[in-house]
Amino acid sequence: MIRQFDGLVIQFQQRVMPFSILHSLFSICILYLMVQPPIMQGIIHLEGIRKNYFLGKQVIEVLKGITLDIFKNEYVALMGPSGSGKSTLMNILGCLDTPTGGRYVLNNQDVSKMVDNSLAEVRNTEIGFVFQQFNLLPRLTAAENVALPLVYAGVPKKKRMERALHVLELVNLADRSHHKPNELSGGQNQRVAIARALVNDPAMILADEPTGNLDTKTSYEIMDIFGRIHEGGNTVILVTHEEDIANHAHRIIRLRDGVIETDKRREMAIPRAH
Repeated sequence: MIRQFDGLVIQFQQRVMPFSILHSLFSICILYLMVQPPIMQGIIHLEGIRKNYFLGKQVIEVLKGITLDIFKNEYVALMGPSGSGKSTLMNILGCLDTPTGGRYVLNNQDVSKMVDNSLAEVRNTEIGFVFQQFNLLPRLTAAENVALPLVYAGVPKKKRMERALHVLELVNLADRSHHKPNELSGGQNQRVAIARALVNDPAMILADEPTGNLDTKTSYEIMDIFGRIHEGGNTVILVTHEEDIANHAHRIIRLRDGVIETDKRREMAIPRAH
């Protein structure tokens, strides 16, 4: 009986891979998984996006089949000459306009065929806007302007103001929270606008010529804030015609005549000004 048992043990040892080899293979598999690049999560998917305008019987093709993916935590600049379609593309990305054809998926929602009320909800929850003209309400304080999107979202007043003060602190403007727009400089008003864009914790920040009305020094200060926002994990899409401003982004997409002319990722963004 003992001999028979010993024989079975020997056969088992011969047929089963030694533990040391199994351990080595397991370690190799873990190492392989660790060195693989992380899977990029798509936040914007455009597929064959077209936009036409009609002037009498004439059809004006502005966007001619744009296909594009933008991923979570990317920092993207959209560039192009006048008439290239970049403003129209920005309006579609921001759900301010709908495409004539094609498919637009934003954060796993197909917004291509949404009606106005649904688009308004998407704009308020998924997108933070920063415009060249600031678009602040003159009778409201900085904190009240920042909290405005939370009013539309139905957030109680106490939580609105707490959140508004928090994001004003992120843009170094907490000490101006009770000032109105006419009591602030252009750069400070733009920082209020950036804080307002952040207050709802949106899926992406969409900035249209955010430094267009600012001097060079203030422009670089604003771009420094966008850099910190991106480093904090936010997706930033910047629309600009200024090459030096676009160079702060990690990816530059150039449009011409309604199509993507180039789409290049940069190895490293230029150092931010301090």
